[in-house]
Order: sequence, then structure tokens, then C-alpha cells
Amino acid sequence: MDVDPPLYDLIAINDGDIQNIVLSYLVHNCYKETAESFANCTGLKQHTDYLVHMEKRKRIYDFAVEGNALKAIELTEELAQGLLENNEDLHFDLLSLHFVELVCSRKCTMALEFAQVKLAPFGKLHKYVEKLEDFMALLAYEEPEKSPMFHLLSVDYRQRVAESLNRAILAHGNLPSYTAMERLIKQATVVRHSLSQELGTDGLQSFSLSDFLKS
Repeated sequence: MDVDPPLYDLIAINDGDIQNIVLSYLVHNCYKETAESFANCTGLKQHTDYLVHMEKRKRIYDFAVEGNALKAIELTEELAQGLLENNEDLHFDLLSLHFVELVCSRKCTMALEFAQVKLAPFGKLHKYVEKLEDFMALLAYEEPEKSPMFHLLSVDYRQRVAESLNRAILAHGNLPSYTAMERLIKQATVVRHSLSQELGTDGLQSFSLSDFLKS
């Protein structure tokens, strides 16, 4: 956080806070075995259903990144019923991944049929029109990876969709959709001025990292 270097030592940080930050990162990113080992070593408790949930999220994330969007959708509907039905943006993104996979496999006829059945209905909403045009334009190129829309075929694009899906599943399960570290950074940005202007040095002496984690 943006605190003057001489004041760093005045901010209270305990081992429990650090451990929770690390575990939050591991759980969010579905590092199941590492999270279990870390929890055992530190004495932190993790519920069995929470670990099972993590394992399923990992499979869904991997399928999305690999381009197997239909399988990701199937598992998402099993784990978080109603999520995609209530999140049209995410549902569209996942369906578009499958469309792109068909295009990349040069299965243009199947891609067109899939677009007509699954993607076209989104065109009734103005916010999807431009996106649909970009995806459909891929069909006009013999080498879509060299088209102006090449980014839609990238691993980075699939990873962004997969991460959005992961966050949505966490939120659906009433779990934090962002890691503790991400929340700390966001909160630090908001409170950095109040720490110096309202609390002053005396306030910083009693300020604890736990205050952030509880927010």
C-alpha cells in the first residue's frame, strides 16, 4: 500500500493474515494439492466440500482454456445450476469459444450452423451485435489466425473467459470471487489517503492487515 517507508514497521501484520492470503490465492486458482498441504502445515481448516468444489472448478477452468467450451458449460450447469441462465454475457462468451474452436478446426459449415442456432438469438440485444459481427467475420478468412480478429483465437482470450467463469462460480457459491491479495490491493487504493489524513501516525500504529481481510 502507499505508505511512507518509515511507517512500514508501524503496520501490524501477523502470521495468520499472511497464511490466509496465501491459502486464498491457492484456493482461488484451484491448486488443490498445494492448498491441502499448506492448510495441514499451518493448521488452517478447510471444509471437505470446499475442496471438492475446488477440484470441479479446476476441471471447468481447464476445459474452457483448452477450448472445450461445451464440456465447461455442462460441468458448470452441474456445479452451479442457473448460473449461465442468469449470466448472458458469460454464456455468450463460452458459446463463442466453441464457435472459434470449430472455425480453427476448419469446420466452417458446423460453425455456421452452430452460430445460427446458439449465437444468433443474442443478436436481438444490441450489445452483442458488434461481437457477433467480429466472430462471424472469422468465417471469411482462409487463415482466421491472420485476420484482424485474430485475438479471438488466442489463449489469452480463452484464459480471460475461463477466469471470468471461475469468478462467477465462486460468487454463485457465496465464496469470494477475488483473492485476498486482490481485495487488499483494491482496498489499499481506496484508503491510502485516509490512512495518512484521518488516522495519522497514531492510527497507523493500531492498523492491522486483518482489518483489510475482514472487509
